[in-house]
Amino acid sequence: MRLEVVGNRRSVLPRGVDGAADPRFACAVRSFAGMFPGRRFGGGALAVYLDGEPVVDVWTGWSDRRGQVPWSADTASMVFSATKGMASTVVHRLVDRGLIAYDAPVAEYWPEFGVNGKSDITVRQVMRHRAGLSALRGARKEDLLDHRLMEDRLAAAPAEYSRGKPAYHALTYGWLMSGLARAVTGMGMRELFRQELAEPLNTDGLHLGRPPVDAPTQPAQIVMPQSSIPNPLFDAVAPRLAALKMSAGFGALYVPGMRALLQGDIPILDGELPAVNGVVTARALAKMYGAIANNGEIDGTSYLSRELVAGLTGRRSLQLDRNMLVPLSFHLGYHRAPFDVMPGFGHIGLGGSLGWADPAAGLAFAFVHNRLLSPLVLMDHFGFIALAALLRRAAAEARRHGFERVHAFGAPFCEPGAVAG
Repeated sequence: MRLEVVGNRRSVLPRGVDGAADPRFACAVRSFAGMFPGRRFGGGALAVYLDGEPVVDVWTGWSDRRGQVPWSADTASMVFSATKGMASTVVHRLVDRGLIAYDAPVAEYWPEFGVNGKSDITVRQVMRHRAGLSALRGARKEDLLDHRLMEDRLAAAPAEYSRGKPAYHALTYGWLMSGLARAVTGMGMRELFRQELAEPLNTDGLHLGRPPVDAPTQPAQIVMPQSSIPNPLFDAVAPRLAALKMSAGFGALYVPGMRALLQGDIPILDGELPAVNGVVTARALAKMYGAIANNGEIDGTSYLSRELVAGLTGRRSLQLDRNMLVPLSFHLGYHRAPFDVMPGFGHIGLGGSLGWADPAAGLAFAFVHNRLLSPLVLMDHFGFIALAALLRRAAAEARRHGFERVHAFGAPFCEPGAVAG
């Protein structure tokens, strides 16, 4: 049962928090606010959808490293691997239109991919991180900014020993998705994020890479150390370690000098890395998962078919991922939480930004922030579990007693300039 909107529900917000929330989510909002105790701890946003309706849309903190620019309704954060959930949703929409089939070989759409023994690797295997293509194979940091180069390299590469086994494709997943999507649409993933995600969801808050300078949505700075202490021994050993056949996650993540891509003006945002460099607002990411959690419907329209959405909930597995060494239960591009600490599925990114859907409860939420501070990185990853429990409890109360749809914040979809493919 949904009640009518009453005001902006600002009375339930702690001091320093902007936006609006249904009163039943007051405890969760207070918990969220406590994650940003001072100017040096960055800022972030939390959004929640229930039965396809927005019930929480709040933000707090600071979008710059010096703690001088407040987080706003249109501040977005780079969400690292939570980007993979968005790239996967692009492909699901193409499947829904009959352009791709999950069990068809990737090479059926992308002929260049069908070399070096990969002709029978299916779309489903790639989306489950079982294609054996996680290694970066000596790529330089400059190469990561050339998405066409990385797509071509993956198309030509042989599969690794882990083919058929779960092995997290930390960076390569995005280029595999973009190469596949480009093959059937002729468009790059940056443009597809706008056409398949932002436009039908009527939000400007979904971008791959740096938004145009005149876009309402603008990225927050990544709050992390801006200097690095040289380590000659690590610099000498790391490339050799990453090149080893059994290097696991290190070979899927390590690129010499990659840290520099996240510092300063965040050079990584100038590339197309559909596995990591999504720049999104919490409300936009929550709305996407809100459609999934609501049988594919949002704002009275069908975003994904009910039949396709029903197949997105994979079975839980305790099989360890060979790169991450934890059970992630990947299914069609989304993962579940290890040991079922959060029901549902979605994708979490480095530092703890995430988008999540729990179709059984009609609940979806997103949390984005801009800090990447050790040891806070681990705290942010695991600290959200308690907040998610508060959200589930509030959602259950709201479902029983009715809830209030909050007013819309943030800019609707707009295309300020041409987007490169």
